[in-house]
Amino acid sequence: MSTTDPTLDPGLRSWVESANSEGHDFPIQNLPFGVFGSQQGPDRIGVAIGDMVLDLHQAVDELALQDLPPETACALSAENLNTFMGQGPRSWRAARRSISNLLAEGGDPHPHLLVPQSSVSMRMPASVGDYTDFYASRHHATNVGRMFRPDGDPLLPNYLNLPVGYHGRASTLVVSGTDIRRPMGQLKPDDGPAVFDTCKLLDYEMEFGAFVGSGNALGHRIDMASAMDHLFGVVILNDWSARDVQKWEYQPLGPFNAKNFASSISPWVVTMDALAPFRKSGPARESGDPAVLDYLKPVTDDVLDVTCEVHLASAQMREQGLDPVLLSRGTLADLTWTFTQMLAHHTSTGCAMRPGDMLGSGTVSGTSKDSRGCLLELTWRGTEPVELPDGTQRRFLLDGDELIMKAYCEAEGARRIGLGSCTGVILPAS
Repeated sequence: MSTTDPTLDPGLRSWVESANSEGHDFPIQNLPFGVFGSQQGPDRIGVAIGDMVLDLHQAVDELALQDLPPETACALSAENLNTFMGQGPRSWRAARRSISNLLAEGGDPHPHLLVPQSSVSMRMPASVGDYTDFYASRHHATNVGRMFRPDGDPLLPNYLNLPVGYHGRASTLVVSGTDIRRPMGQLKPDDGPAVFDTCKLLDYEMEFGAFVGSGNALGHRIDMASAMDHLFGVVILNDWSARDVQKWEYQPLGPFNAKNFASSISPWVVTMDALAPFRKSGPARESGDPAVLDYLKPVTDDVLDVTCEVHLASAQMREQGLDPVLLSRGTLADLTWTFTQMLAHHTSTGCAMRPGDMLGSGTVSGTSKDSRGCLLELTWRGTEPVELPDGTQRRFLLDGDELIMKAYCEAEGARRIGLGSCTGVILPAS
C-alpha cells in the first residue's frame, strides 16, 4: 500500500545510531509504543527506537515533543496506553509526527531521554478489559477439522460466512518473558473414565493480537469503512493451549480451561500507521466460497502482510549453547478474515468495545507444513514428531522448553520493521 506519510520515508534516519542498522526491528519508521518499569517511580510509556527506549514521560515533562495537543501530552504521561489508545487517530498521528521529528537525524539529539532496552522490565502495554480470540485461518481450521472429523467436512457450515471467535480471559494475558506454568485439568483417557491430572499435550499457537483504540457506544456498530481507525496496533500473541484438556471439554461450547491459564504478548505495540506500507487488498476467497455479506465486505486495504516465525530451545539446547530451532514460518496475510472484519462482526450486534480491548487472530497457518502455527498441526496430532538439535523429539511441549516467536514486515519501497519477540519458558505443574 503506497503512503505519503513523511514518518514512513524509507530514507529517514535517526540520531540513535542503532536504529539505522539494516534489518533492525525498531528503525525510526516503526516507533512502537510500550510500557516499562522505571526506577524513578511509576511505570512509564516509552517508544522503542533501535536498542533504546524513548522515555515519553520525561520527554513530555521537558517539552521536547513539539505540537502535541495538551490531552495527548497528558495521555503519554500515564502509566499505561489506555487513555492514549482511546483518543483516536488524530492524537496517535500527532504523537507519531512529534516523536519522529524528535528522533530524526539533523535535529538536536536528546540522549538523556533514552534508556537501554536491556536495562528495563517491560509491562503489559495496556489494561485489557476484554479479550476475544478468533479462528481466522482457513488452513488451520481445515487441518484441525481433518484431524478430529476425518469423515466429515473439515470446515463447519458457518466458517466462510463469519469470523468465528470466543471470549478469552483478559486476566491471564501476560507480557513476553513471563514463565508459563504447565496447567492441570480434567482429561479423558481413551480407555478409562475422566481424571484430574497434569496436562500432557501442551501446545503453543502463533497468533497476532490487535488492540482496540477508540471504542464504540453500546448499541452502535463499527462499520468496515471506519474499522481501521478504531484499531490502535498489533502485537505477537502466543495462545498457550492444553490440547488434552481441550479435546475433552470443547463440546458443545468450545474451549474453556484449555486456554484460560495463559496467553503471552510481545511488549511493543506496532501501530496501524507504521504498518501502512504493508497493507494490501483481500482477503482472498476461493472458488465456490459464499459471497461475503455486505457488512463484512472490505472497503480499504486491510490485509496485513506480517511474517511470523516460531523457534524452540529445549533446556538441554540452552545448556549446550545451541541456537533455537526454527519450527515454522507463516504470514498474517494468509488469514481468511482481517482484524477489521473481526471488529465489524464483533460490534454488529451493538457490542461495546473499549480502549485496550484485544482481538486475537487465531492460529496463523499457511498451506505448507513449514507454515503451520502450532505443534498440533506441525506434528499432526503427535504422529510426526519434530527432531531437535539436542537429539530429542517434540510432539508437544516439555517442561523447560522455551518458545520464541518473532514477526517482521518487508515490502518494496519500505523500510523493514519488526514486532520484536514473544517468549515464554514452560515450568512444571504445581
